[in-house]
Order: sequence, then C-alpha cells, then structure tokens
Amino acid sequence: MLIVGERINSSRKRIHKALEQRDAAFIVKEAKKQVAAGATHIDVNAGTSVSGEVDDLCWLVQTVQSAIAIPLCIDSPSAEAQAAALKLHKGRPLINSITAERERAEGILPLAKEHDALIVALTMGEGAMPTSKQERMDAAGEIVEMLGRFDIPLTSVYWDPAVSAVATDQKAATDVAETVRDLVATHKGSHTICGLSNISFGLPQRNLLNRTYLTILMAYGLDGVIMDPTEKHMMSTLLSAQVLLGRDDFCMNYIMSERDGRLAGYETHPAVQAK
Repeated sequence: MLIVGERINSSRKRIHKALEQRDAAFIVKEAKKQVAAGATHIDVNAGTSVSGEVDDLCWLVQTVQSAIAIPLCIDSPSAEAQAAALKLHKGRPLINSITAERERAEGILPLAKEHDALIVALTMGEGAMPTSKQERMDAAGEIVEMLGRFDIPLTSVYWDPAVSAVATDQKAATDVAETVRDLVATHKGSHTICGLSNISFGLPQRNLLNRTYLTILMAYGLDGVIMDPTEKHMMSTLLSAQVLLGRDDFCMNYIMSERDGRLAGYETHPAVQAK
C-alpha cells in the first residue's frame, strides 16, 4: 500500500510559517514523524505562494531529503515548479498531479518520462469536478491517450477518482468506489489513490466516516492513499483492512505495528477516554 503523508503542505499555518522562516528543524520533524508512523512517501506542497513556489518547493525537497530516505510526492500543478523540484529529488518521485486538461498534462508528462516518475492522475477534465462514474472513466480514457503519446506505462499511474462530499450527493461514495474497481479492471497494471477528507465534508465525526470509507475503497481495490499517517486510528484501520483483505503476509505488518505501539486500541479511543 502506497501511503503518502500529507502534513507538509503550506496551506497549514505552521508549515507556511516554517517555509517563510526557513525553519528546517520543524520541517524535518514533521517528515520524520510521518515516516515513523508508516508513510511510504512524503508529500511536499508549497502552493500557497504562487510567486515563491519554485524556491519554496525546492527548499522543501532538499530539506526533507536531507533527513529521510523515502521518496517524495512533488505536489504542484505547475510544470515550472515540478521541473525545478524534480532535478533535486533523489530516488523515484511521485508527481501530484495531472488531469485530462491537456495544457497541464502536456507540461508535466515529459518531466514524468524524464525522471521515471510515478504519477497521480485525477479523473477530471477541464477544471470541473466529475459528477458521475462515467465522467471519471471518460477523463481517464483521455489521460491514457496522452500517456501513450509520451510512452508512459500504466504501471506508473495512480488514478485519483476525485472524491466528493456524500453530504451533497448520496451517490458520491458508491460512484467513487465503483470507479476504483473499474479503473484497475479497464486499465491493466495501473493503481488507485485518493485523499479521503472530502467524503465527510459538512458532516459530524468526520474521522469516523473517513476511516470507514478507506476500508470500503480498499475492498474495491484502492492501493494508495494520501493521509495523515500520524492519525493513529486512521492508520490502525488501514493496517486492519490489509490483514482482512489478504494484503499483509502472515499478518506480520499488523503484529509488528502492535509491538511498536502503533495500533490504536479501544482503550485509547477518544470516546472512551472522555467517559
């Protein structure tokens, strides 16, 4: 399971401040915390400052990779920022992201080819969120055509089915789950990934909904997630689902996580502590 730690994002106030002050110690601490919690990749995003994004993103790449050994997810729609950051990256990067929007994809896909990068491909067209499974599948088809032109294999692709809020569309959750299933069946060798938080927008107990939805999507074939790995209950759900879906050989990852104190037991749940 590909687990992208999402915490180093300049939309978070403390990360934004650390970027402005070039507080490397704070950024490194955030990265190491996510690696210790089980992240396989660390997302770096400096998008809140458009004029300074290139410099900020490059600084993040160098700062984080000075302290950890796992690859990064370079998170920017800008080909200019991607190009500069990818030149500094060590190992095989993950690019986040492209869409079916041709100008954006055609700026980033040559970089993906040059650096042998994995790619997050959002199943959406020209700036509009998809409203059905068919729209998502149609966007994926357009992206596949562009990938072929740049000789990028489907094995490098992680489809993001663009999760939307179930509070405003009761079919949102099932549409995305079915899209995950159909994407990997239609485009053999490709993978799927998503962020979960949109699904619960506007509803109470959001973490509960997010965790439950993660399990559902994994059952439909999801093999990547963008999340906060330091959120113990979310990671425990992921580890448990891997066991039950036969993705954890001899349950060893689950067992070792328990020994390391990384599983959230019933007695540690906030609802129990509150009583």
